[in-house]
Amino acid sequence: MTLDQEFAEPIDPAEVLAATHWGALEHAYGPADDVPEMLTGLTDVDEGVRSRALDDLHHVVHHQNTLYTATAPAALYVAGILGDARSLQSVEKDRYSFPGPMRAELLGWLDSVANEADDEAAAISRRFGFPPEDYPPFVEICRIRPQLFRATSAFLDDPDTHVREAAVSTCIPLLDDLRLLHHRVVLAPLLRNVLAASALWQYRERSIEALTTWGEDTTGLEVRQERYVFCDSEHKPSPWTDEPWGGYDTDPPL
Repeated sequence: MTLDQEFAEPIDPAEVLAATHWGALEHAYGPADDVPEMLTGLTDVDEGVRSRALDDLHHVVHHQNTLYTATAPAALYVAGILGDARSLQSVEKDRYSFPGPMRAELLGWLDSVANEADDEAAAISRRFGFPPEDYPPFVEICRIRPQLFRATSAFLDDPDTHVREAAVSTCIPLLDDLRLLHHRVVLAPLLRNVLAASALWQYRERSIEALTTWGEDTTGLEVRQERYVFCDSEHKPSPWTDEPWGGYDTDPPL
C-alpha cells in the first residue's frame, strides 16, 4: 500500500515519551504521569511486566472504551513500537484472548481506540447530545489517524496471520478519516481475503459490517458462528474481544 508522502514520517516512540507532558494529562484514575512506565513496560524482557503493561493500556489509559487526554499520545507510542522486534514477544493469555504475539495485541488496542473516534462513535455522541468536536480526546485521536494508519498498514501483509488480521481490522475505523478515505479501495480486497476468511468469527463479522458500510458487495460472505455463543458459559470479559467493535458501550463520557 502506497501512503501519501505527507504521512511518511515514522513515529519515534522515544520522542513521544520525552515530548509529552504526561503530568498535565489524565487517564481513568487521574494524572497520567505514570503512563510512561506503563508504555515502556510493553517491551520489557519479563512476560509478567509486559502483560501488566498491556492490561494497564486497556483498563487505565482506555478504560471501558473511554478516550482520555493521555490516550492519543499513548496510541502514538504504541504505533511507534509496532515495528520493534520486541513486540513479537508473548504475553499472558486466557481462553478468551485473541491469539498472537504482543504485536497483535497492540494492534487490537489501537483498533479499540480508533473505533472510539470513527463515524459511528461520532454519530452516537451527537445522538446523546455530546458533539464529539467539543471533546479534546476525540479530536486528538482524529488528528493522529494518518500517523496511526501509516504505522498499522505496514503489517497488512505480515507473515503472522494473527498480526495481519489485527492490522486489517485496525485500519477499518482509521479509514473514516477524509484524508485516508481513498485507501478503502486497497483495503476492501483484504477485508474479503483476510478478515472474511479468518478462523475468528469476530473478524468475519467485522469484514461484512465494514464492506456493507463502504457500499461493497458482500455476496457469499457470512458469519458462521453465533456471536452470543458465550452467553450461557462462565464468561470472563477480555479487554477488547468482548466489547463492541465501535461506539460506546455506555453513555459517552463527553
